[in-house]
Amino acid sequence: MGRKWSGPRVVLAGLALMVGGSWHDARGVEPAGDVAHGRALYGLCATCHGAEGAGDASRGAPPLAGLEPWYVEAQLQKFRKGWRGYHPDDVRGLQMRPMAAALASDQDIRDVVAFVATLPRTAQPKTLEGDAARGQPLFAPCAACHGPAGEGNRALNAPALAGQADWYLARQVQSFQHGLRGTHPEDVTGAQMRAMAATVSGDQALADLAVYIAALAR
Repeated sequence: MGRKWSGPRVVLAGLALMVGGSWHDARGVEPAGDVAHGRALYGLCATCHGAEGAGDASRGAPPLAGLEPWYVEAQLQKFRKGWRGYHPDDVRGLQMRPMAAALASDQDIRDVVAFVATLPRTAQPKTLEGDAARGQPLFAPCAACHGPAGEGNRALNAPALAGQADWYLARQVQSFQHGLRGTHPEDVTGAQMRAMAATVSGDQALADLAVYIAALAR
């Protein structure tokens, strides 16, 4: 494939493939986030993810713009709790943990999430030498949770995948395959993803799958 992943198989942190759960007050109502406060807090995130949340492959920072708010919130909580960035070889995840810890409260997280939700999605370029036609049948196991069009399913704690950066999709699957994600004892959905990631065999198949998913319309 066109892009080599060299060195120890360190794959990215950021936000991809899932632990669920949302955060509610005593009445069962999800509190609103403060966009203005979230914009100020996002300054720390912008260093890697960009001012518009478009991501930066050179930093291993995925696009955030266009992600579902519930998913962004769940992933920030995972980093803050140490469920992501748990493996000692997950360099990017370990870098994300103090970033998430800088959000001192659940309300801070909700505020950042509210701001990220205002950022416009940007189209991601194809970066992998994959074949979407070959990737389509490989997507069948993923579709059971993430939907036939990669639209996601909150009830199954499955985020939307369609339109995500191909390099990030591929590296996250590798991360699950090599135990850099989904190994924390509390990360139940991460453990489920490890089993699904194991269905993809070889770098070329992974590139084909990632290119197919990235080309799906959101």
